[in-house]
Amino acid sequence: MTLKFRFLHTLLLTVLLLGSASAQSPLRETFFKDADAAMAAADAANASLLSPRNYERAKKAFDDGEEGLRRGRNIEYVRDKTGEATEYFNKATEAAKLARTALAQVMKSRQDAANARAPQLASDLWEKAQREFADAIRYLERGDLQRSKRQDIEATTLYRDAELMAIKTQYLSETRQLLADADRARVGRYAPVTLGRAQQLLADAERELSENRYDTDLPRSLAQRANYEARHAFYLSEVVRQVRDKDLTVEDLILEWEDPLVAISGAADVVPNMAGGHDELQATLVEFIETLRADKQRLEQQYEESTVRLAEMEEEIRTLDERLGGATEERAALVQRLEAQARIKEQFEQVEKLFSREEARVFREGDTVILRLVGLSFDSGQSEIKQENFNLLSKVEKAIDLFPRSELTIEGHTDSHGSDELNQTLSQARAEAVQQYMINAMRIPSYRLIATGFGETNPVANNETASGRASNRRIDIVITPNLETPGS
Repeated sequence: MTLKFRFLHTLLLTVLLLGSASAQSPLRETFFKDADAAMAAADAANASLLSPRNYERAKKAFDDGEEGLRRGRNIEYVRDKTGEATEYFNKATEAAKLARTALAQVMKSRQDAANARAPQLASDLWEKAQREFADAIRYLERGDLQRSKRQDIEATTLYRDAELMAIKTQYLSETRQLLADADRARVGRYAPVTLGRAQQLLADAERELSENRYDTDLPRSLAQRANYEARHAFYLSEVVRQVRDKDLTVEDLILEWEDPLVAISGAADVVPNMAGGHDELQATLVEFIETLRADKQRLEQQYEESTVRLAEMEEEIRTLDERLGGATEERAALVQRLEAQARIKEQFEQVEKLFSREEARVFREGDTVILRLVGLSFDSGQSEIKQENFNLLSKVEKAIDLFPRSELTIEGHTDSHGSDELNQTLSQARAEAVQQYMINAMRIPSYRLIATGFGETNPVANNETASGRASNRRIDIVITPNLETPGS
């Protein structure tokens, strides 16, 4: 009777709760609450990837339970399936946590390869790595740590190879194709030097990527230069062919190349005298351009300073006119400040005259004066000040003497080649070397000095050109004048 009663009870409960669609919603919430929570935890732990066997068993039981509920199967069946799903989801979560620790290295390599677009750019290697990774997880789930570790190492190697291939494909594939086209077109026969330069630059880019795949600035720049040289070789090859085929004489060629200089000279209002070659004209045009840039910069500074000064004076006068008490004292303070700004302008002009353009560029930002020491050079990767820089630094000392009691910030900067960390360290070391020189040789109190390295973060020119990178490798001395009136 007892068994019969239990059967009837279960049957009645099933009929009552499953007899209508409206009853299924609260019933699902009752029986699937734990399973839903366990599945959410497993998904958060990425268990479908890191513990696929447990996750698949859990998901099958979960789906069977939902299907049983939908079809109106008995309560015991649904309860068993949700219980089984909860159990295996929990196992999958724990196994995923273990895998995340045990397989940390291969997972990082996998993520790096994915970030480099290896699934698209190195698909064969990526698929091989994926299979080894899946094997490592499968053995780990079974508790075979030794075999899992072997697959872990193999997968890590494959992921790193896939990542490197993807990076090389991104940066080098176009240039490789260009060089292959050049080989088929026999460009090397007519422009061997330029084509050889392109080939060497490409080899340098490949080597840099292999040795340090995470610093892509230098290899990207090398690849771009290789691409340019390859295209240049095509152009030169065509010109040489025309000369050899008598379609173009050497005189025609030289006159054609002089045409752009003649056009530029006309725009600069310079007589293009190339009777003895183009060197003199080139120097004249370069000087003209540099003078224009300097004039433009000076005018921009003067305009900015005038605008700011005018706004400040108008505000001060308006405020003072609104007041009655203390007007004389405050007007006197305003006069003192304007006099201080006038002194700074005069001192700035004196500083400009101290340096040639090859030694330093002098700028103003408000009341601050900046000495960009373009002539201060360091050996590659070094921070020691060389004796050849002493003369320039003595001029820096004279410039600083024009601003008594000023605060001085020494800023170190690098170009973008090399790792971010190395550039930061090197720029700081060079700034500190100049700071120490100022303390020891110039007798400037240390409390007036701050040395800061900015690495590659504040470029002033294009890092894709050699001249731009040279401009970015610099020391800036920032002079913040004391605006108090002398003797006050």
